[in-house]
Amino acid sequence: MSSATTPPDSDPSRRRQAHSMLKMYYGLNEEGKSTDQAESLDPCDINGPHFDPEIYLNKLRKECSLGELMDHESCMVKQIRSLDSDMQTLVYENYNKFISATDTIRKMKNDFKKMEDEMDCLSANMTAITEFSARISGTLQDQHTQITKLSGVHTLLRKLQFLFELPARLNKCLELQAYAQAVNAHRKARCVLQQYSHMPSFRGIQDDCHVIMEQLAQQLRQKFRDGGSSAKDLSECVELLLQLDEPAEELCDKFLSHAQSRLEADLQGLEAELKDSPVADTIAASTHKPSPGSNPVSPSKSSTSNPFLSSTAGTDILEFIDRGCNEFVSSLCLVIASYQELFINRPQEGELASKNIPEMANGKLHVFVDTLAARYFSLVERRIQEEKGVGDNSLLVRALDRFHRRLQAITKLLPGSAVPSQGTEIVVRAARERIKQYLLALQTFYHDSLTDVRQALAAPRLTVGGAGTSGGGSHAASKDAQPNLSELLTSLSNFILNQLKSVLASVHLFTAKDITFSNKPYFRGEFCSQGVRESLVVSFIKFICQSSRQYCESAGDRGGSTPPVLLLLLSRLCLDYETSTISYILTLTDEQFLVQHHTPVTPVTALCAEAREAAQKLLNHYVKVQGLIISQMLRKSVETRDWVNTIEPRNVRAVMKRVVEDTTSIDVQVGLLYEEGVRKAHSSDSSKRTFSVYSSSRQQIRYAPSYTPSAPMDTNLLSNIHKLFSERIDIFSPVEFNKVSVLTGIIKISLKTFLECVRLRTFGRYGLQQIQVDCHYLQMYLWRFVSDENLVHFLLDEIVGSAAHRCLDPSPMEQSVIEVICERG
Repeated sequence: MSSATTPPDSDPSRRRQAHSMLKMYYGLNEEGKSTDQAESLDPCDINGPHFDPEIYLNKLRKECSLGELMDHESCMVKQIRSLDSDMQTLVYENYNKFISATDTIRKMKNDFKKMEDEMDCLSANMTAITEFSARISGTLQDQHTQITKLSGVHTLLRKLQFLFELPARLNKCLELQAYAQAVNAHRKARCVLQQYSHMPSFRGIQDDCHVIMEQLAQQLRQKFRDGGSSAKDLSECVELLLQLDEPAEELCDKFLSHAQSRLEADLQGLEAELKDSPVADTIAASTHKPSPGSNPVSPSKSSTSNPFLSSTAGTDILEFIDRGCNEFVSSLCLVIASYQELFINRPQEGELASKNIPEMANGKLHVFVDTLAARYFSLVERRIQEEKGVGDNSLLVRALDRFHRRLQAITKLLPGSAVPSQGTEIVVRAARERIKQYLLALQTFYHDSLTDVRQALAAPRLTVGGAGTSGGGSHAASKDAQPNLSELLTSLSNFILNQLKSVLASVHLFTAKDITFSNKPYFRGEFCSQGVRESLVVSFIKFICQSSRQYCESAGDRGGSTPPVLLLLLSRLCLDYETSTISYILTLTDEQFLVQHHTPVTPVTALCAEAREAAQKLLNHYVKVQGLIISQMLRKSVETRDWVNTIEPRNVRAVMKRVVEDTTSIDVQVGLLYEEGVRKAHSSDSSKRTFSVYSSSRQQIRYAPSYTPSAPMDTNLLSNIHKLFSERIDIFSPVEFNKVSVLTGIIKISLKTFLECVRLRTFGRYGLQQIQVDCHYLQMYLWRFVSDENLVHFLLDEIVGSAAHRCLDPSPMEQSVIEVICERG
């Protein structure tokens, strides 16, 4: 017992403590089972089984004082009273259970007593029944034997009657065309007739049946060869012939030959539809042929040559695939199911089991299905190739989905067949071919858009130039009539981007959730990554860059037939692609098609680098072409003039005014597409620097009275010394993507040409003065277009110096006179 006491007012805790103490006393655990723990051997353990009260009392008297003994006694009395109270409570609580258990035991005793009486009565009845049955069996023993003999005789007589009536029954079935009943009847009697064929009577019956069954087999063969029966009748016919021991291999060939004639008719019907399609294409081509006078102004109006218009055809591809699936594929599946039921899945018994018919039949079936499926697939591919128009993609996708879905039935009917995989390859090839068609259509659209842009650039110039009068006014009017290049660039870029988005939306139909082949791993990953991203989007971006670079390969001083403005426009288009458009397009493609780069793909940085290279090459070529145009004017103006016998200059030559006008026009043109750029700080007298430079110490030395062949210092030496301390000018250096750099490159090419032409001519006194006037006029206007005005100063200084070297009478014009002429001009 525990020495701890519990407060009298906590009933639940007292009850739990009493239960635990009782369990401890009886040696039970929490589940009510006896514990297997080792028992305590301490005789002083009041809760142990080996407790000795004498030893316990002696120990207390030795160890405790009188007060402690009194306290221990009172505590033990309280625990005894508490246990007695708990015991009484447990008895009261379980009183009803004890009463119920007593009543149940009393009732069970009464029930078992009644059951024992019934079992005794049943045993007596069974004994009586057994004795009565034995007496009946003994009485009827002799009659039972006689009845058994009579029953056997009756059965034998019925069999004999069946055998004797068998020929007549077979003839009757033959007349009624009840072939199945005749075969079943003959199979029942065949073994018996074979067993007793040595008896004449049975031999005659056997011969008659053999003749009749031969006629029946002949009729079944004829019915099988006619091919006019239904599939059910044909299956019944083959089954009966197999029961008549016809060769299984021959029956397989005949069955497949009959089925092939029906399937050939379906294929011929499909092929007949293909024969009409070229005519329909010819009519459609003649209907949509563009008129010779069509001249679209913008890319959106060039509908006559739009490759995204669908071509008309007699029967659309969805109807064609539906007919093929509903006729050929359904019939093929029915043939496969019937053939398997007859020759492959049929249980083999007797001699048929040793011939291994299913393996032979399965091989023939695979060859048959592969041959016909190959013809059907060729027709489907021919029909898919006729889908040239890329306007509406939904019909083609739905047709391919239906084609792929129906072929899956063959997978279930004929496991191991290559037909479904071949059909899947057709779907994959059709999707790839569609990608190629869309890429070609985008390329055609891009070329048409550039053609429209060229017409838009040329039309205003031609109109105004044709309506204007002769003189400089018409040229200025045509310059002002130039279309807004920034709007044209935005329009072109939007047209291309919107068309690409439209193509992506059409191609996205291949990956719709309701399309069965879209989620297949053999289709989706390869199609989205290598098909859409690489073969379509990346290829189109590369095509834009490559076709733009081709404009830089035109020959001729004026750049061939390519307008310089188009070069500038394309350079800005490629630069925009490098900065933002390429990243936007590829991000849109990856998000729309959930592209997962399992295979290597072209990185965005490589495409951006290619676009920037194309933009740089176009801009360099634009600078070269524009520089050559101005250079051609300057070269002709120098070569066609007699500089030795010319008159005294009174004004600026018209070609110099034309150079300034063209440079100003180019400045406006480039400013519409490119930013200003960075210039070096200009001096306050930039427009007058030319005269001051020409009258500087260098000019004074060059034109001084000491400028004679016998002068102590050669002017050529002075010029070369001056060049040593001047910066080298790279005429054809790559330009930057800003207006100042572009104009600087053009002016360098023009002035360098002017300088080289001057070096090839000989000048008189007034020729040199005319060069002074022209260079001063150019200096007044060209300095504001370049990044560093010293570059213009240096080149113009070289031109005047070269003219002075080539002058027979180097007498320069006064600076004040030059300024008056230039201001008046």
